[in-house]
Amino acid sequence: MSTASSKKARTVLVLAAHPDDEVLGCGATLAKLASQGASVHVVFLADGETSRPVHDGVAGVQARQAAAHKACQLLGVSTVSFGGFPDNRLDGVDLLDLVKVIEVQVAQRKPQLVLTHHGGDLNVDHRRVHQATVTACRPQPSHCVETLLFFEVPSSTEWQVPPGTPFLPNWFEDVTDWVERKLLALNAYEAELRAWPHPRSVQAIEALLQWRGATVGVAAAEAFMLGRRRG
Repeated sequence: MSTASSKKARTVLVLAAHPDDEVLGCGATLAKLASQGASVHVVFLADGETSRPVHDGVAGVQARQAAAHKACQLLGVSTVSFGGFPDNRLDGVDLLDLVKVIEVQVAQRKPQLVLTHHGGDLNVDHRRVHQATVTACRPQPSHCVETLLFFEVPSSTEWQVPPGTPFLPNWFEDVTDWVERKLLALNAYEAELRAWPHPRSVQAIEALLQWRGATVGVAAAEAFMLGRRRG
């Protein structure tokens, strides 16, 4: 079982499309890394609110950002940043504009480990953030990023259909001791959770943690696809 903590990454950067993706995709892993002394930084590219048929405008965006700060504080995240791009419209944003935002974060933080979305997700913002992250973290000589991991997000990753790229995890983090921390952070996004059997229900999220754990012989795990690793 590969682990993000095996090389004791000193700095971790998470590139997420929307506030809540970081908890859904890798919240327990972030809590684990932070507990081991890593400096964890989370960047949200889109606002997560303004594409909805009914939304509260600026107030809704601010409420979502407040939820993100609360969730990330519970996970031990050091800093939280917001790109402010329009929700579910990143396909209308020049890729270079997204790449530049990420490159600034990479240059400032100099992370050894970067986590972002799987490139085959149904959600268009997830796919665009994935593409921009891979572009910004291309392996130039002496580049700081040593490991690039892609996470799954319930109600997006598994909702894609062929010929989309399937999520085939080959990297598993044992997060048995951090499940409760992830669930506490999820509570900050209570408005985004749904009733069972929706995949974004608490029951489904717990079941996924258990299933990914059972895959590698532990009580609970978060699964990733390894994009690249150096060393």
